[in-house]
Amino acid sequence: MRAENTPWHAVTGYGGHIKATANDLIIVQGGDTRHHPLAGVRHLLVVGGHTLHTSAVINLLKGGSAISFFDIDGTPVGFLYPYGYRAHEEVQNAQYQAAPHRYATAVAVSALRSRLLFVERACEEMDRDVLYEGELVLLHQMRDELQELITMDELRRLHRLSSDMYYEILARLIPPGFGYRRRTSRPHQDPINAMLSLGYAILYGACCVAIVGAHLDPDCGFLQEGEGGLVHDLIEPLKAEMVDGAVVALALEGIPAGEYELSAARCYLSEDLTNHLIGALRASIDQKRVDAQVVLLQEALVQNREFQMLY
Repeated sequence: MRAENTPWHAVTGYGGHIKATANDLIIVQGGDTRHHPLAGVRHLLVVGGHTLHTSAVINLLKGGSAISFFDIDGTPVGFLYPYGYRAHEEVQNAQYQAAPHRYATAVAVSALRSRLLFVERACEEMDRDVLYEGELVLLHQMRDELQELITMDELRRLHRLSSDMYYEILARLIPPGFGYRRRTSRPHQDPINAMLSLGYAILYGACCVAIVGAHLDPDCGFLQEGEGGLVHDLIEPLKAEMVDGAVVALALEGIPAGEYELSAARCYLSEDLTNHLIGALRASIDQKRVDAQVVLLQEALVQNREFQMLY
């Protein structure tokens, strides 16, 4: 798994000071000072609120590097490219010209495999089987069938069906008092769906930053279409381990009723519960693995390498 040699560098959070000499990028944040050779930072990603010195801007642009800016949630808002910069065109042209079926199949199959693995591990840890008779066989059949489907419509239909089944199975792992039955769209009426959405949003931001760092178009997906399509594709196989596990663990620990509020409109999570969940997600969302997945996709597109999904 590659992650250590990613050509981008992200500065996240708030309060950082970003400056540079002719040779080094210098980041001062939270009492910590880090030096990075400018030659190794081909794309600086500034996420959140920081002080960016013109010395960093000028030296990065003079060295042929790009700078991109994001809201704290990972939404891209703008970029700076040096005059004549073309690196993004090579990568994005390869992305636009790629046959989507190959990549969409890898996403759908890996998503189902990761969810099967998560459910099987959860059953072992809880020492109980939550699968109804025949469900496991059906899910394995779906996994095999996904690899044989020819059209994108068939892939998307079976992926949606397997995802719906997974979230209904997930409900059997969670105490019934939370009112969770299946995955729903916003506004959520139960705390489990609300926590899943918060976790997926954080994972989305982490992946979107890496995608932009690799000069890929986050809106040009393969399995999923529309805004953020590629981000949704790449996080799909990562959700079970990086988000669902943290949410299920909190539910099994027990969440006092006072930590969330149910109204006629939606479920509201308390600040304490939100902070507790975010702390758990910081431990479970592996940014290096997210970065490595994006590198694998970039290499598959530009260098025509075999594409591999990590889960």
